[in-house]
Amino acid sequence: MRRRLAVVAPNVADAVQFAGGWLFDHVMAGWEVTVAVVDPEDVRPIRILGATTVDLESALSSPRGPIPESIAMSVDLYEKDSRIREGMLDALEGGLTRFALWGENLPSGIDREFGPLQHRLSVAARAFKAHALAAASAPSDALGATETFRSGGSRSVRGLASVG
Repeated sequence: MRRRLAVVAPNVADAVQFAGGWLFDHVMAGWEVTVAVVDPEDVRPIRILGATTVDLESALSSPRGPIPESIAMSVDLYEKDSRIREGMLDALEGGLTRFALWGENLPSGIDREFGPLQHRLSVAARAFKAHALAAASAPSDALGATETFRSGGSRSVRGLASVG
């Protein structure tokens, strides 16, 4: 059974810009990676990274399947959508899922529980992310050697950062 990573983003460009290299490295390590976006317009950038894209609304309204080991999401979506917020808080209480959040200013209710996480992108991740950024018409200044998150949940930060 493959380990699962779910990424929740407002759009494809946001997912690629803030977590593209990290999700590519997970795909290359054998993880099943699914990206749920509010507006799944052109999903080609996500396919470049080796992941699958689903419509967020459909994902939220469908029956729950197996819970992923890791979930990465935009802080903006956490703050704007009560279903996402409640789902994350339930999963944190259950202790089975590790979360990585990107964005500014974590809400005060969870900021103490989430520590910094930096993922150093592989050379291949940087190359594929560059192509995905171009396909998403996202700024190329988002391409660096690392991607930064705030991480919390049951597994150690080290376990989430390593993808092997």
